[in-house]
Amino acid sequence: MEIDVQTLIFEFIGGLGIFLLGIKYMGDGLQKSAGDRLRDILDKFTSNPFLGVLAGIIVTILIQSSSGTTVLTVGLVNAGFMTLRQAIGVIMGANIGTTVTAFIIGIDIGEYALPIMAIGAMTLFFFRNKKVNAIGQTIFGFGSLFFGLELMSSGMSPLREVQAFQELTLNMSSNPILGVVIGTVFTFVVQSSSATIGILQGLFSEGAIELRAAVPVLFGDNIGTTITAVLAGIGASVAAKRAAFTHVIFNLLGTTVFLVFIGLFTQYVSFLQSQFDLNPEMTIAFAHGSFNIANTIIQFPFIGALAWLVTKIIPGEDVIVEYKPKHLDPIFIQQSSTLALDQAKAEVIRMGEYAYKGLESTSLYLNTHQQKHSEMAIQIEGALNNLDRKITDYLVEISGRSMSEIESAKHTALIDSVRDIERIGDHFENIIELIDYKISNKVDLTEQAQEDLNDMFDLTIMTVQQAVKALEQMDREEALAVVQKEDQIDKLERKYRKKHIIRMNEGACNGSAGIVFVDIISNLERIGDHAVNIAEEVLGDK
Repeated sequence: MEIDVQTLIFEFIGGLGIFLLGIKYMGDGLQKSAGDRLRDILDKFTSNPFLGVLAGIIVTILIQSSSGTTVLTVGLVNAGFMTLRQAIGVIMGANIGTTVTAFIIGIDIGEYALPIMAIGAMTLFFFRNKKVNAIGQTIFGFGSLFFGLELMSSGMSPLREVQAFQELTLNMSSNPILGVVIGTVFTFVVQSSSATIGILQGLFSEGAIELRAAVPVLFGDNIGTTITAVLAGIGASVAAKRAAFTHVIFNLLGTTVFLVFIGLFTQYVSFLQSQFDLNPEMTIAFAHGSFNIANTIIQFPFIGALAWLVTKIIPGEDVIVEYKPKHLDPIFIQQSSTLALDQAKAEVIRMGEYAYKGLESTSLYLNTHQQKHSEMAIQIEGALNNLDRKITDYLVEISGRSMSEIESAKHTALIDSVRDIERIGDHFENIIELIDYKISNKVDLTEQAQEDLNDMFDLTIMTVQQAVKALEQMDREEALAVVQKEDQIDKLERKYRKKHIIRMNEGACNGSAGIVFVDIISNLERIGDHAVNIAEEVLGDK
């Protein structure tokens, strides 16, 4: 039989592309349909590892990507929303959740793929309602997934006649480690275990590969998918790196255990196939599901040991931005308004400390262009937004209690200070975006402009730091010093703006550089205004 190599390659890569698009569309549609509350699910339902496993399963089913869930988990660990032990549970659950795609593929509805895509497309184009659009996107993705599989299967069917491929599958049958390596490398390249499992299901249904050869490839797919989490952990906190590495260890250990008992596992899958009269795709789906469920059951009791192991492998002290408040215990509201206000103030001071740390990271990003400083500043800005909401809610609850005149004044001062600190975060986020623009558009600032920016940054950081200290200690001297420094910031802003115009006129600086420079000093001047607002709460001038 003569094989048309071009048709084989085109159908395979085209089918793979449509399949991956289908998974993305289906995941995005499900996510929109369910509401974008995935972070809340992971944050609220991970109080113990068992709930973490359930949360991991649910979120992965919603976004159709174990890698996506793991990356989200790494981000939450990095942000201080989740401990390493909680993250391990979520990662285990993600491995189970990702098997749902294989079961969907096992439902043999490939011949209806095109009408399903048509229904999805019509729902997308003829309805304006966002929820209906999200459902249409899910349906279109669902149909695309099957259409892509049909194309891939059509492209792969001639492979069973190719001598070299027959020899490869025979080698994989007798040498399972080869199958694991092939599965790992292919998933590493494609960046989707669902896609490689789908290809495996297609090969198995076409009779191009035997079950004994397919099972080790399936194990390899689970190892290959961990690369996305590892990439997400690069440049993240030590805890996030540990969470990412846990994913690798979990799948490596599971594969090692199952390779030892691969004969028994293959017999078990064959038994399921004959007992339940499973089609080839569903057989692979059951093998995939059984492996991940059994792997989780085996390793679940050792979550503590896994956490200890990755802590030893990746040593170092954890520097993380904690999004969650530390002092806002509702019990104080019931006991005493004074105590509750003290707790709220402690949290406002903590928020203020984050504000100047965010400014420091922004300054470092401007000078080094290292992404880790940008990421730290953005994380801090996220923490400021979260703390703003939590502290404001807490202060609103306190306002429901009777307060003395002094307490009422303190309450107002704290509400105003929280707003000012949150705005500082918005301004340094604006500066981060300006630096991103500067880097991506290769905008060069003159040496003098860079020096001017650094001077203004240093003064602004000192001013914010001093404002927070003044609020913490209710120190009038510190507050007056903040007012003086803010006046200096205003003068610097005017001075540097004039110098910049001179540079522009002399041709030393182009228009793009001018926009970046002026916008950065404007944001710094506004940060100074918010710092003086905090100081005025101490002086009682508001």
